[in-house]
Amino acid sequence: MTRKRFTIIIVFLCLGLILSGCPKKAVMKEQPTTKTAEELAAEKERARIEAEKREREAKEAARLKEEEAKRKEFEQSLVAKKTPGIEGEILESKLLKDVHFDFDKYDIRPGDAETLKENAGWLKKYPKMKIQIEGHCDERGTTEYNLALGERRANSTKRYLLSLGIPDNLISTISYGKERPFDPSHNEEAWAKNRRAHFVILSK
Repeated sequence: MTRKRFTIIIVFLCLGLILSGCPKKAVMKEQPTTKTAEELAAEKERARIEAEKREREAKEAARLKEEEAKRKEFEQSLVAKKTPGIEGEILESKLLKDVHFDFDKYDIRPGDAETLKENAGWLKKYPKMKIQIEGHCDERGTTEYNLALGERRANSTKRYLLSLGIPDNLISTISYGKERPFDPSHNEEAWAKNRRAHFVILSK
């Protein structure tokens, strides 16, 4: 073996020792974090609560928007009544509907009871608003009799509203008997229209 070849062998042996002595770097793989069942359940509960909160807020916003629209509708429906009331100028609204009565009667009929419930709903939105209930009759009978009958009709209507929760101090009554007919005609159809309790607003 020549000296040159011996030298080459020595070099390769040294390289081998060097390479075998260098430890390999371990590659650390990041382990995916796993959530416990409790953590998953807690996240699900938080998501449910947040969804319910958003739903409640949306419903409340829709309710307020609807109430505001109804308030504007009611206020836009108010018109001054040409005939002065007993407490000065009065207002009328098409949203406060009349109720009607059978001939010579003053009891509230089932259909008219539903009308009064609707009227009460409007009145409850305006707790400071005072109303006056006018009792009216058809043209048959004496003036005195119809004034008394109109009063009974107005009072019957008032009692029904009181039963629905409208405060007594917000309602007054008056009877016009047969003096202010809604329809001046002289027939059954007109008389049915004139047997009524009519609502006017004394203050907003």
